[in-house]
Amino acid sequence: MLQRRSRIHRTRTGKSLALTPRDLEIFRTLCRYRFLRSIYLHAFVGGESEKRFKERLGDLFHEGYLDRPDEQWRFADSRCLPVVHELGKGGREALMAATMPESEAITWLRDGPHRQFEHSLMTCEVLASIELEIRERSDLRMIGWPEILSKAPESTRRSGKPYQLSAGDGLASVVPDAIFGIEYRRDGRKAYRFFAAEADRGTMPIVRTDKRQTSLVAKLAAYREAISRGSHQAHWGIPNLLVLVITLSSSHLEKLLKSVAGVDGGNPAILFKSVAATELPAGPSSSFLLEPWDRTGYPPLVINAP
Repeated sequence: MLQRRSRIHRTRTGKSLALTPRDLEIFRTLCRYRFLRSIYLHAFVGGESEKRFKERLGDLFHEGYLDRPDEQWRFADSRCLPVVHELGKGGREALMAATMPESEAITWLRDGPHRQFEHSLMTCEVLASIELEIRERSDLRMIGWPEILSKAPESTRRSGKPYQLSAGDGLASVVPDAIFGIEYRRDGRKAYRFFAAEADRGTMPIVRTDKRQTSLVAKLAAYREAISRGSHQAHWGIPNLLVLVITLSSSHLEKLLKSVAGVDGGNPAILFKSVAATELPAGPSSSFLLEPWDRTGYPPLVINAP
């Protein structure tokens, strides 16, 4: 009887794997999204049997093509959740050997350990959920950060921090967790919206008495000022910008909405949504694209239509 291999510790068999086109697509997907659970990878690359797919991920992990971030095993329920994967050395070498270039990253999560691993993973899962839902629609197309940057002004493309947006005098610049766009196609015409995503796990205070310290309300105020000044158009060359704030509980969202309304009465460009802490680990969510987002002082907005 074969001994069951550990999910955590790599055990090589010494046998070479015959890589398939689907394996290479897994590697490319993890180039785009630094961290993804097995259930998201299966949604992206397909396969009739999810069980067989997970077994294949296990083979790719144990033979060094994929890595499984150590940070995920700190979670109390980690052994009950789909495993988080990232691209390993073997996967990168396989893409090079197949003369198959790596996909450009849709997030700017760098290599190496992540102090805020859960936040980084949440960012990947939110964007992946949106992209997977868009793929089901012939009238929508997701515009990733690499495409946005390729069309940005030259000064931005040459910048060391092209994703940093200036809010003007007296306010700190803001760095979104991610930037993407949606192209809407209808009756032979195209329209566009662009979004800055902010994953709020409740670790940043909503407000602070000392305005020199960071807070979520202060960050949203910087976004509001940047949008009013047209900084998004000058820096990224995009015609509009909506800010998507995703929290992990309805009670936290309620406090946040009250705090934002108390500062400026609300802003139509800043949208809010809460998801249960258990929702994203369970798999891709359609709620980001199909369900309304809250706004303070304005009607809710659904982002699946222009």
